[in-house]
Amino acid sequence: MAHSDIQQQRHPALRMILLAIGWLSVALGVIGIFVPVLPTTPFLLLAAACFVRSSRRFYLWLVEHPRLGPWIRDYLEGQGIPLKGKVYALVLMWASITLSCFLVPLPWARGFMLTSAVLVSIYILRQKTLHNR
Repeated sequence: MAHSDIQQQRHPALRMILLAIGWLSVALGVIGIFVPVLPTTPFLLLAAACFVRSSRRFYLWLVEHPRLGPWIRDYLEGQGIPLKGKVYALVLMWASITLSCFLVPLPWARGFMLTSAVLVSIYILRQKTLHNR
């Protein structure tokens, strides 16, 4: 059975839910490009997963998009994350976390932010580095 046949057999309500989650994920992923504490790649991967199950057209649009597509393709193909992207993500994330820790007086919130930043940093640093971008 072809992939498009599977999409057509999905219940229309499920397809609409997947499309809505997909577009919300695209929006959050794009925001994450500019807001370091919001992860870009996981949201774009979630969007791709939703679109591949609901709309071939939107899936192809996303993975072939000149700005968003490389985030998904490089990751899915196991090529890694560009060094520039790693440095950009880590520097901006730690700058925003540091500022947030000064602005938020709650110790548990600071602990959560710092723990999240450490875990995301470890994740980013453990990913293969893509050197040709």
